[in-house]
Amino acid sequence: MHAIRLHAFGPAENLVLDELPDLIPAAGQLRIAVGASGVHLIDTKLRSGDAGPMPRPELPTIPGREVAGTVDLIGYGVDESWLGRRVVAHLGQVPGGYAEQAVTAVENAFPVPADIDLADAVAAVGTGRTALAVLELDPIDSGDTVLVPSAAGGMGWLLVQAAKEAGATVVAAARGADKVDRLAALRPDLVVDYGVDGWGQSVRDTFGGVSLVYDGVGGQVGRASMELLRPGGRLVMFGFSAGTPTRFDSDDVVRGGISVSWRLGPAMQSLPGGSAGLAGRSLERLTDGRWQPLVSRYPLADAARAHRDLEQRRAVGKVVLISG
Repeated sequence: MHAIRLHAFGPAENLVLDELPDLIPAAGQLRIAVGASGVHLIDTKLRSGDAGPMPRPELPTIPGREVAGTVDLIGYGVDESWLGRRVVAHLGQVPGGYAEQAVTAVENAFPVPADIDLADAVAAVGTGRTALAVLELDPIDSGDTVLVPSAAGGMGWLLVQAAKEAGATVVAAARGADKVDRLAALRPDLVVDYGVDGWGQSVRDTFGGVSLVYDGVGGQVGRASMELLRPGGRLVMFGFSAGTPTRFDSDDVVRGGISVSWRLGPAMQSLPGGSAGLAGRSLERLTDGRWQPLVSRYPLADAARAHRDLEQRRAVGKVVLISG
């Protein structure tokens, strides 16, 4: 099989396409002939050697933890009905997604209907489950005015859809004309470019502020978003693509009468079924049409370009590598 491997920490060019022996599933495992592999911003941090919240991988390593494809081999004890089925799986803390084959425990695999695109399934099992955790932990009310920075990203795109479904007023924000133009497809109530001075004032002028911010950006954008909250508003943080989390202190909370929460990690596990339950419910949303992911596709061999585009904020939606 072919796989993208990292032999030394450093720039995206360190991701190379290698030919490796075929994988053999152990007892209780199945092998997936991978058609689509998810790429995450944390993958770029791990590649550079900045592990962040995750353990630094031993080298050489095959990055990636989200895969979809067809089961072509099963291990001892796995029901033969899995053979030939289209599935999607999150590999958990075990890397190996950027490859033509992946093995995982059978309980990690979810069936994918024939009419569902494999890249969309990857988006649902990874990015979608995180978006759903945020929504279940901090639900949207129909009376909310919701601001979603990075709305053209994988999670932001889904959060805007959920806010519209809930009947809320939605402000979708992104940086750059191309991303802003894409947001019109979601039909938010207001689209703003946070790369343009005065974007926050346009939100105030239109709605007098917001009641809920879903913040996956952090940095200056996160801070400016927080300052748009009305009294009683909620800042829900789930990432910091800008490089640093949104800065605030107790005075900000008390003076503004706001609440602040962080919704990654242990908070997700407190929900019914933990991560697996979230993945299953996210896939249900995909199947019934409530999730319509935005996906940027790259050939497997172009993993380095995918990483560069993520790091330089050129990619939109969920980045997925396509095999075959």
